[in-house]
Amino acid sequence: MILSGELIFILPYFLSRVFRPTFLAVFNLNNFELGSLFSVYGTVALFSYIFGGTLADIFLPRKLISYSLILTALGGFILATFPSYRILQILYGYWGFTSVFLFWGAMIKATRIWGGTQNQGQAFGFLDGGRGLTAALMGTIGVAIFSIFLTDDILTASINERQDAFRNVILFSSIIVAITGIVVFLFMKIKIEEDVYQSKDKKSFKNIISILKLESVWLLMTIILCAYFGYKVTDIYSLYASDVMGYDEVKAANIASLQLYLRPITCFTVGFLADQSNGISWIINGFLVMLFGSFFFASGFLVANQYILFLISLIILAIGTYAMRALYFAILKEGNVPITLTGTAVGVISLIGYTPDIFAGPLMGYFLDKHPGIEGYQYVFSFLSVAAILGLLASLRFSTKTKEKRI
Repeated sequence: MILSGELIFILPYFLSRVFRPTFLAVFNLNNFELGSLFSVYGTVALFSYIFGGTLADIFLPRKLISYSLILTALGGFILATFPSYRILQILYGYWGFTSVFLFWGAMIKATRIWGGTQNQGQAFGFLDGGRGLTAALMGTIGVAIFSIFLTDDILTASINERQDAFRNVILFSSIIVAITGIVVFLFMKIKIEEDVYQSKDKKSFKNIISILKLESVWLLMTIILCAYFGYKVTDIYSLYASDVMGYDEVKAANIASLQLYLRPITCFTVGFLADQSNGISWIINGFLVMLFGSFFFASGFLVANQYILFLISLIILAIGTYAMRALYFAILKEGNVPITLTGTAVGVISLIGYTPDIFAGPLMGYFLDKHPGIEGYQYVFSFLSVAAILGLLASLRFSTKTKEKRI
């Protein structure tokens, strides 16, 4: 489940995050065009979240997750042909369906059941931490493959040579995703009672209405929206290293890959700590750390000769971001969301919470293209500071509300 949870997003998101400068070059895209591809993905994904969520309350996860992985992997072989921008738009729309509709609600619900009544923080911490470790390892392997097949120096290599090297990264990733789908189909067995997992009421619309009546659900929408925007900003870490700090493409990819190792460390730690207290308090801390880190980037202090300061600031911002990712579905129990309606709740919450999939890419791309150099990044991190403040306010309200119910 952990492997599938990260590998499902390797092709639509991970490659362009770690290899952002290379990805833009080999597909002949600017930042706004790449952001628009994410917007296509996000638009399709929004509808997939809510309808796929209700599906997860009816069917067990093994087949849903397996089919999703295999269908997503097929798109990777098309990506490896370096298609036109129009085909890329269709491909990202396809991925918005395959990587969400059958997959997302099933994974979150299976994790919640796995965590039981006392270990929600650890369950989701291990899920996202394991996903982070998988991403970090895939990043390291991907950079190694790219370096091996890039016969010339990165600064002198032609576009065709870079495409040939990057094609091997895409094909390797596609094969790994497909193999994982087969492994899930054969070996991922969750033995649970049907009435615990499945909703007795098969009327999806009625279940959606009952979920929308919970204030905690609306607060979770806001928390995830703000936290996920922070996660979307990690897409430009390697580009910042290249554009502002002066790293070449391989070194920039290494920076993006190495910071991914912070994700498992952070998620494992906060997942354990959350079960000793409560998850929302650690989400509040995460937003405070994100606010501090984003403000530092927005200030414009981090320029080409500030390498150590850049790495420290990157670590601070990444820790805040990953701490929240580990826990924002772990607090479903604190928000009194019935376990039988977890899939529906995840779908409804994700409908709003993951809208950064639609607007974050084009927004960041517009300002980065419109204001070259550090100025564009200052705009992006200023937006992140605003998101951190809004998320902090929603988290404080969630904490107050759940504290009242505990009393």
